[in-house]
Order: sequence, then structure tokens, then C-alpha cells
Amino acid sequence: MNQNGLRLFKYLLLPLLLALVSGNAFAQFGLDTKSYRSDYGISYAAPVEYTIAGVNVVGAQFNDKNALINIAGFKVGDKIKIPGEDISNAIKKLWRLGIVGDVSISVSEIKGSDVYLQIELSERPKLSKYSFEGIPKGQASTLEDKINLMRGRIVTDPMLKNSVNIIQKHYAEKGFKNCEVKVIKEKDPVLSNSIILKFVVNKKKKVKIDEIKLDGVEQIEEKVVKRKMKKTKEKRFYRIFTPSKFILEEYETDKANVIDFYNEEGYRNAQIVRDTVIDIIVDEKEMVRVEMEIDEGQRFYIRDINWVGNYKYTDEQLAAVLGFKKGDVYNKSELETRLTFNPQGRDVSALYMDDGYLFSRITPVEVLVEEDSIDIEMRVSEGEQTSISKILVSGNTKTSDHVIHREVRTLPGDKFNRSLLIRTQRELMQMGYFNPETIGINPLPNMSTGTVDIAYSLEEKPNDQIELSGGWGGFYGFVGTVGLVFNNFSLRNVGDFSKWRPLPSGDGQQLSLRVQANGKVYQTYSLSFVEPWLGGRKPNSLSVSFQYSVERLFDASNNVTGSLGIGGITVGLGRRLTWPDDWFTMSNSISYRIYNLDNFRATGFGSYDTGRSYNLAFNTTFARNSVDNPTYPRQGSQMQLQISLTPPYSVFSDKDFSDPEITNDDRFKLVEYHKWMFDNFWYQKLVGDLVLATRAHLGFLGSYNDEKGLGPFERFILGGDGITYQNYLLGTETIGLRGYPNGSIIPPSTNGEGGTVYNKYVLELRYPVSLNPSATIYVQGFAEAGNNWATFNEFNPFDLKRSAGFGARIFMPAFGMLGIDWGYGFDDVPGTGNIGGSQFHFTIGQTFR
Repeated sequence: MNQNGLRLFKYLLLPLLLALVSGNAFAQFGLDTKSYRSDYGISYAAPVEYTIAGVNVVGAQFNDKNALINIAGFKVGDKIKIPGEDISNAIKKLWRLGIVGDVSISVSEIKGSDVYLQIELSERPKLSKYSFEGIPKGQASTLEDKINLMRGRIVTDPMLKNSVNIIQKHYAEKGFKNCEVKVIKEKDPVLSNSIILKFVVNKKKKVKIDEIKLDGVEQIEEKVVKRKMKKTKEKRFYRIFTPSKFILEEYETDKANVIDFYNEEGYRNAQIVRDTVIDIIVDEKEMVRVEMEIDEGQRFYIRDINWVGNYKYTDEQLAAVLGFKKGDVYNKSELETRLTFNPQGRDVSALYMDDGYLFSRITPVEVLVEEDSIDIEMRVSEGEQTSISKILVSGNTKTSDHVIHREVRTLPGDKFNRSLLIRTQRELMQMGYFNPETIGINPLPNMSTGTVDIAYSLEEKPNDQIELSGGWGGFYGFVGTVGLVFNNFSLRNVGDFSKWRPLPSGDGQQLSLRVQANGKVYQTYSLSFVEPWLGGRKPNSLSVSFQYSVERLFDASNNVTGSLGIGGITVGLGRRLTWPDDWFTMSNSISYRIYNLDNFRATGFGSYDTGRSYNLAFNTTFARNSVDNPTYPRQGSQMQLQISLTPPYSVFSDKDFSDPEITNDDRFKLVEYHKWMFDNFWYQKLVGDLVLATRAHLGFLGSYNDEKGLGPFERFILGGDGITYQNYLLGTETIGLRGYPNGSIIPPSTNGEGGTVYNKYVLELRYPVSLNPSATIYVQGFAEAGNNWATFNEFNPFDLKRSAGFGARIFMPAFGMLGIDWGYGFDDVPGTGNIGGSQFHFTIGQTFR
């Protein structure tokens, strides 16, 4: 601009712009500029200082006028410049209050150096109540929690806009992309200065995806790329579990999933160069078409890996654990997983951290990228070995510290060991006292001392259980059950009534009581106690249990015609093993039972109806358990081998059991058998929390003397839920087989006594609905097969009774595991000529087999 132009701007345009700006500014704050100039000679170029002589408020009906004047900052006797910043600041203060709508401040009168101000405002109404239209009551309740509007709150435009946005976002997340929300304001006829809000919601139809169009996809099949978009799917009639709906947030996540997939396949430079979502109409329905252009780039391979800075381990040792070799596809994500934390196996950092090198770091650096090859340099910083200083435990409000500390495998003074941290976490889960989903481990390193404190954060969960149930027990009619299980009992505090809540707890012991009865016909009582750490120094468990049952037979006149009484006691000792590995345990027990039959002529006992039998058995159990979570296992396995042996009395007896004259009382007075039970569980996480659970079970009952036989003791019965069938002798093993009636799979030749050989296979697909510790819920589909044989010679592992179905499990700490299953049996029920067919099964408690 030349000099003449500058002069013109200075003398003509600049004053005009200043006047416009000043006028706009004062108009914004509501000043009556005309009255200032004409009546009081106010000039914006020459502000005048006045003394506030009075302030009047117009329009305030429900708010205190003096409070509003104080908030504005006006005080009689204060000095104020007009025009000036004091007026604009006062308006800002009133606006920030949020209770006024329009506000203006003007001069009502000037007397000499005194000025009288007037504040004119409109008050915003308060919220009386609000409601929703166009949606079901349940959805309205959900939205109430989300928008969280408080009655009596001032209604502002931002509040309304925020509420509408929350509602639209809520439905957009469910696929209603075009949801419309209209807000209707109605004056409350009862409360003054209050309004009623009505949110009219029109969800419209879910917006589905008609087509996903991919451009630039050449190296990988389009269907494979589309499969990596977990939530963004095209509408297809066969898609049931992943329905097509467009949700922007999930779409953005799926775009990242596509790029991650390309990176995992070696396309390190892959990118989405363009994508767009187009609204279309298909068959008069609102849908979208997703278009995406992908630049795949070059696929890269590993050419060389060099290790730098490693002294503890050689290059060969580290490379063997890493598992990558020359020519492998370059997968940066998998490379970092094998370096830092590999959930599927060993990783390089574990070599160091399991030997105390907590501060070790391994950084992969791409030192050369040439054509399709990458050279990687592994820069290792080993640091110093770290020892554990202190163990800190928090969150255990019920369980005693010593109960937790005895399960901790990271002891003060030991070298830091990451694997033992993970193992400790698993042991704390297995206790069942804490929420397994929230158990936290936090190493707190101290660089100056070269030590680390380990902080375990826990969240107690209820774990005592009560069983109150009633059911139809077939022969017995209605059977009622009352059971109590105290899983964190404290025997040493029984005498201290101040620690009864409702019973003394916190020492990790288990006390169980159970009563089941149907009047005089059937009663059973049991009491058991388990101390998992006998002496408190080693995990050697002591268990003691007592049991008594009685069953009576009646005639038509309700007179007792026969009875069976059974009493028994079992004492056991268990310990953890370190071989073959420290997942193994071994327990031994001795059980003693007395069977007293008095004219007890019942199905399953053959011709043995009167006499007294004694069963003294030595039982040993080898078990291995590496399951990660006792309530909802995702990975790991369980194996158990149980062996029960009675003394071989008949071997040393001079009785001839082949003699047909020998009585059943003599034949079965001393019960003898050898019994073998094997159970195996395996859990594998498939995708997310979807778990495949497989099981195999096998049982065999043998005799020392074929001439004496086994009698009706300790046999196997299959069918149903596995727990509701009332077996006549407590030693009978009841094994569930869904899709068949309870207790129906019995070899016909045994006359109801039960088989001596059985096997069973189960496959389940599980998915959790809720992992909340107060109510863990999961659904499952299953297929299983099993059978029961009278003798080992008849055993055929491929002659199975098959079934399939689905069900659900609910674990509540107060009641244990509750379940319902529907199963369909495909094969014949022995002795009936009918297939198992459709069956519903209800379970209480965790059935092992």
C-alpha cells in the first residue's frame, strides 16, 4: 500500500472501524448507548467515574435480588467508570451463574456524581420432571441412568443439547445411526417457574451394511480381510451371531484391526488411504455402503537378527527362545510378544525376569530396510539382579494375612521371579476367597537399593454357601435338603464370640453340614472339616468327615417292614508334590462304613436283604490342577486318579464261596473290592472368553475273588444330572449323562445294582454372560457320550449312549453353582426300548463327573 493509501486508512477508515467495534461490544453486554448519549452525555471516548447510589433488579421473581446484586459485584458507595469493564464483567458473572437467560444493565438515573443502575434479566426455569416417548419402559430406565438429570436443576440449552447427544449416541452404538430426538418443553401447572421435559425418541430402523467395497486388495483374499473386521459386517441371511449394523466407533476399531492384520502378515507399510460411508436406500430401507481403499505396500521378511548388550545369555540361547529365523515373515506384533510376554509359552524377557533381572529391557530396532528384507538389532539392557524386600497385601477384610502369605511364592530375600508372581496369582484365585478378575500384582522397585516390594491387591467376595432345596426323588417322593458350607472357617476362634460373623472365619478352613430327609422314609446327615495347612508350616491337609443315613420301607398300613442304616467316618491327609512337577497333589484316606440291613428288600440289592456289612478301605488320589480360574476356567487342565482298596479278606479266608449253601450274610459281611477312577479336564481359550472344555472319565470296579463276587457295593450308575438320583448305598458312584433320565443307564443283567465299568466323554463350548463375582453366568453347548457295563469282558469303549444340548450355569457365592440343561439322548435306554429323547436337568453344586 502507498503513502496516500495509508493516510486514507488512518484518517477515514480506522475511526469508522473503532466505532463499529465499540458499538458491537456495548450492544453485546446490553448497554443502552442511546440514553447515555442523549440524556446524560455519556461519551465512549471519555468515560466518567461515578459513585453507585443504588441498584435495582427487574425480572427476578424466584431469586434473591440482593444476592444477584452481590454476584454482579455492585455495592452502594463503590466507584464505577461508565462506560467501562465493570459493567461487562458484571454481566459475565451473572451469566456464569447459569440461572438467568437474557440479562442487560443500564443507567436509570444520574444525579451529579451518583449513578443508579438497573439490572434487567429473565430467569431460567427449573426442571420439574421428564419422560421419554417412543421407546419401551426398560430402555427409558437405561437412558435415565445415562443422562442423569436432577429434578430442580436449572434447564439450560447446553444441558438439553448434551442430553440429546447422549440419547443419540446410545442408540448409535446399537446400530440406530439416524436416531432423532425432539425435546418438548411444557410449563408445570403445579410448580412455579418449572417446566416438564419430554424427550420424543424416534430410533428409526437399524442401519445395516449393504456392501463393503475394498479397493487395492490384491495380496490377500478380500473375504479374509473382511473377516478381520469383527463388528462391521455385510448383511447376509446366514449371519446370526454377528448381525450387520453400522456403528461408527466399532467401524474405526475394525479399520485398525485390518491394518494390524496386514502388519502381522508382513505388510509393515500397509495403510488405508481413503474410506467413506455412503447412505443408500435398498428395497426402501436405509442402509450404508462402506468403501475402503487399501495400499498394501511391500511384504517384508526377516533377513538378520543381531543381539547387542547381552552377557547373561548367549545369542544362541536368546534366539532359541525368540523363535524367529532368517526368511520368516516380519511380524512386529508377534516379535514384541515373544520378547516381552507370550501367553502361549516362553518369552525372552522371562529368561531375565525369572532370574531376578527386573530392570532388564530388550528393544528391537530396524537397522536396515532393503527391498523386501529387514535387519533387526536386539538391544539388550540387562541391569542388575533384584531381590524381594517386602510383601504387601491389601483388600483382605476377612481372610487373615497368614492365610494369604502361605500361598505367596515370592518370599522376601528371594530373587525376583516373574513366573512365581503369575503362579501366586493363580494360587490366590484357587482359594476362592477373592474376586479372580480383580486380583492385582504391582512390583514396586527401589532403584537405589536394588530391591523390589511386591504389592498384592485383593477384593474379598462372599464364599460361604447355603443349600435350601426340595425335589422329587422318585422312590422317596419329595426330599428336602438343608446344607451349609463355610469355606473360610476358623476353628481357633470358636471360643471368641466377638469374632462370630455369623461364625468365626478367616483361617481358610472348611466346615460343611448337610441334612437331607423325607420324613421317616429317608434321612441322611453329614459333617466334614478340612484344614488345608495342618500345623501352619506346610500345605499338608487334614480332612475328617462323618456320615449317617437311614432308609425305611413301609407297608400299606404305614408300618415299617424293613430298614437300611449306614454310618461312616473318613480321615484323610493330603500334601503337595514337587514331582513330576509342583502342580501335583497326593492325598490318602481311610474310610470305615457299616451297612445294617434289616429285611431291606429293595431294587438294587439282589437277594441280600438282611445282615451287617463292614467296609474298611484305603483311598489314595493323585491329582494335577493347572486351571487358571476355579469359577470360569479359560485355560489349563485337571487330572485325577483315585484308587480305593479294601483288604483281600477272601484270600486269607478258609470259606468256600463257591458253596451254594453259604449265606449272603457270610458272603458280604466283609466288603472287598479294588476301585479305579480316572478323570481328566482340559480347557482351551479360543477367541476372547469363548472356551472349549473337554472331559474324559473312566471307572473300574474289580474283585479279588470271582467266587465271592462284589455284591451291591460301590457300583456305577449313569444318567441324568448326576446328583438327584437317590442311590441305595452311599458308596454307589452316580455319574451324570444328560439327555437320559436319572439313573437310567444300568446294565440289565445287574438287576438294578449298577455296573462295574463305565466311561464317558464330554465336549462343551462355553461363553460368559457375566463374570461379576456376585453372579458369574455362562452359557454352553455340549455333546457327550457314555455307557455302563456289568463286567469288564462286556466293556466296549465305542458302544456309547450319545446326547447333545445346551444350558447355562450361574455361580453365586451364597448358593454355589446352579445349572439348567436341555439335552437330547439319541440312543436306547437299557431295558426300555425307548431313546433318551428330550430331557431337562437341574443341578445344584459343581458336579465333578
